Amino acid sequence: MYYAHSVEGRESDMWQPLAGHLQAVADEAGIRTAKFGMAPAGRLAGLLHDLGKYTAGFQARLRGGGRVDHATAGAQTAFALARAAKNGLLGQIIAYAIAGHHAGLGDRNELAARLDKALDGLDDIWRSEITPDASNLMPVGFTVRAEKDRMAFQLAFLGRMLFSALVDADYRDTERFYAQFEPKAPDRDWPRLCDRVDGLIARVDADLAAKAATGGKMNPLRREILDHVRVRAGMAPGLFTLTVPTGGGKTLASLAFALAHARAHGLDRIIYAIPFTSIIDQTAGIFRQVLGAGMVLEHHASIDEEKLGGREARDKLRLAMEDWAAPVVVTTNVQFFESLFANRPSSCRKLHNIARSVIILDEAQAIPLPVLRPCVAALDELARNYSCSIILCTATQPALALPTFPGGLDLTPERELAPDPARLQQALRRVTLRRVGLMTDDHLIDALAGTPQGLVIVNSRGHARKVYEAAVAAGLEGVIHLTTRQYAAHRRRILDDVRHRLTDKQPCRVIATSLIEAGVDVDFPRVWRAEAGLDQIIQAAGRCNREGREAADDSIVTVFQAEHPAPREIRAFCEAMGRVKDPDLLSLAAMDQYFQEAYWQRGHAQLDAHRVVDAFKTSDGTPHFNYRRVAEVFRLIEDGLAPVIIRRDQVAIDALDRLKAADARPGGVARDLQPHVVQVPPKVRSQLLAAGHVRFQQPDRFGDQFAVLQAPSLYRETIGLAWEDADYLDLDNQIL
Repeated sequence: MYYAHSVEGRESDMWQPLAGHLQAVADEAGIRTAKFGMAPAGRLAGLLHDLGKYTAGFQARLRGGGRVDHATAGAQTAFALARAAKNGLLGQIIAYAIAGHHAGLGDRNELAARLDKALDGLDDIWRSEITPDASNLMPVGFTVRAEKDRMAFQLAFLGRMLFSALVDADYRDTERFYAQFEPKAPDRDWPRLCDRVDGLIARVDADLAAKAATGGKMNPLRREILDHVRVRAGMAPGLFTLTVPTGGGKTLASLAFALAHARAHGLDRIIYAIPFTSIIDQTAGIFRQVLGAGMVLEHHASIDEEKLGGREARDKLRLAMEDWAAPVVVTTNVQFFESLFANRPSSCRKLHNIARSVIILDEAQAIPLPVLRPCVAALDELARNYSCSIILCTATQPALALPTFPGGLDLTPERELAPDPARLQQALRRVTLRRVGLMTDDHLIDALAGTPQGLVIVNSRGHARKVYEAAVAAGLEGVIHLTTRQYAAHRRRILDDVRHRLTDKQPCRVIATSLIEAGVDVDFPRVWRAEAGLDQIIQAAGRCNREGREAADDSIVTVFQAEHPAPREIRAFCEAMGRVKDPDLLSLAAMDQYFQEAYWQRGHAQLDAHRVVDAFKTSDGTPHFNYRRVAEVFRLIEDGLAPVIIRRDQVAIDALDRLKAADARPGGVARDLQPHVVQVPPKVRSQLLAAGHVRFQQPDRFGDQFAVLQAPSLYRETIGLAWEDADYLDLDNQIL
């Protein structure tokens, strides 16, 4: 008898038979890959993934022997069988998945070495215990792009989705086997969206009815938008745009469409991706309030859970983060896109569950330009071959459609969900935009002094602090500083105070970085915005006269040139805005011109700075896929900032104290600490560590995952983490 898994302290008759494991994984992988027409390939990968366990060496390993490569034999066999069936290309794609199902998808040279590797012979009994079938491996209904250079990317994407299904099937069956020996089985019982969608739609209707009852000038337009998107929910799945000005209720409108669309087409889940961690808690909270907590998974990470290792946190939330089995997932663009280009099993495991989903990209224009080309290619692939509907949801729609954007999306005016976006743009226009040239910090303070309530937005944390301190020194009332120097839980309290002051007509002068533009619901009578890209200018304008209570002529958004030079990446966007010819910068036409200028200025290569799309090629029927290299270089945000935990609130104190327990579950602690983290430049954190101002918590057990501030004086209520005030640190130009 050959075994797949042993159980410590149990006789071998309690171990898992290998043939049973292979068959179970094949069945599970076939079910998962059937969603994108690849069930035969999924079954073949499942049957052969652990073929190398049919060796004396591996069976000895189960009894305490040395490590044995048990994946390569399956990769070699899958390739040989597929090639014999004239499916050599698919055979190699399957071989990538099998070879990497523990260590991760590799590069072409790694797979080539594995396929040529000499191995100990397999016991031929495997041929009678399992019957792999390498025929009909090509996915059913798979369509390719017209551009020849995209086919390899598409096939590599297919390989990553196959890998995801294999890894998840293997994890599930292994987990199921070991669960019988544990006192409590892991809880994975999320409800299916199709079983609950009618009730969820009813909950959304009730919430909207309650909001409508409160009255308000904006509500009739919001209702019109909502009714219109619902009428269009029966349209065929695919790519959509939802172009709604700030304040038009696009968050709930997109959710209402997604629910109705999922019901109409039997889709499996809704994934809501947000570009800014600063508002994910806010959005997830809205969804939980409307849909119920048991329906929504919130998945983001300020602390990298991937590095925590092990299987310590077997709670439902951790497991759901691994496979996104929840009916509604609220996540970040970083988590969403970096998973799509990952190679590690734990990061890729969820990918097959993205198939047959409604994906809402909130603030779709926020995808960074250096990765825009591969991100657009991935979105196109999800819509084209994985039965996804994707909604590009924003007030500032990026120009990603063909032919404007080479290799872009098949977007047409008929796929716009909003009723007449140009009319909405005029109907929801609530501000007047003025460009004034240079304004020094002193000019800003003088301008703020002339209004009891106003918002200034600048381009860096360092500049925000300087303006704030100057406003305080000038004796202005109600001066408030809002920045990512402050941890998220602290910012939420500050914003609650801001909203209270605005409602009660108290003095409220806020100096902020661009984080306040990210869907934060505040309503100022006057806004000053340092020069930036046109999309950011319009987002800033959305914080002025948001509810339309005042005349647009009296609600001024002033765009100024700051005396502090803008960061290099922002200067390029300012130049693109300067080339827009349309005099009405708030119009949709101006926005379209702006994005075309921004993309043209960068050029094809700079929209894929790490040549991700070109990392996948085929030659003479051989895939040259560099999965590992792409995973290493693909980062949505290149800042490379490092987390510092602020042990200030009781939640953070209690979470860190839990790490002292012998059975501490660091995954759960990391999630609890997410709202209590400030991201700083790595050099800053290194020097704070060297000075003893920051220390790692339990480093012998958790490595460098929990860097905790030890100098409370460096975190101030008004400033946040003022790391440069440790004046003996050599911080150079690290103030952001």
